[in-house]
Amino acid sequence: MDFVSIRIITGDVARLVSFYEKATGIPAIWSTEDFAELRTPHATLAVAGTRTVPLFAPGSAHPADNRSVIIEFLVDDVDRVHEHLTGFVPDILNAPTTMPWGNRSLLVRDPDGHLVNFFTPVTPAAIAEFAH
Repeated sequence: MDFVSIRIITGDVARLVSFYEKATGIPAIWSTEDFAELRTPHATLAVAGTRTVPLFAPGSAHPADNRSVIIEFLVDDVDRVHEHLTGFVPDILNAPTTMPWGNRSLLVRDPDGHLVNFFTPVTPAAIAEFAH
C-alpha cells in the first residue's frame, strides 16, 4: 500500500487552488472545473468541488468542515515561506517555531479554514528523518 494523496472538498475550487498555488509555488493540474491537483514528488493535494461528492457517496463530505487534520509541506526554508505568506495569508496561527521533535514549523489556515503546516527539519535527527 502507498499513501498518495489527500483531497479537500470545497465550495470554491478556483479560490482554494489559487491559494495553494501561491502559497506553495506548485502549479495545479486541472482535470475539470471541479477537480485539480498539486503534485509533489511524494504526494498529491487534490482539490474537488462539492459536485464531486455524490460520485462517491452523497452527503458524505462537507466543504470547510475540518478542524482536526493538518496538511503539511516540507520546505527548504520555513522562515522564507513565512516572509512570502505574510500579507497574503490573513490567518497565520503560529510564526516559525522550532518544535520539540526538531522541525521549525509555520502554521496557517487556508481560505476554507484547514490547518496548513510548512516545516523545515532543523535538528540532526529531524534532518536525518527527512533525508531522501
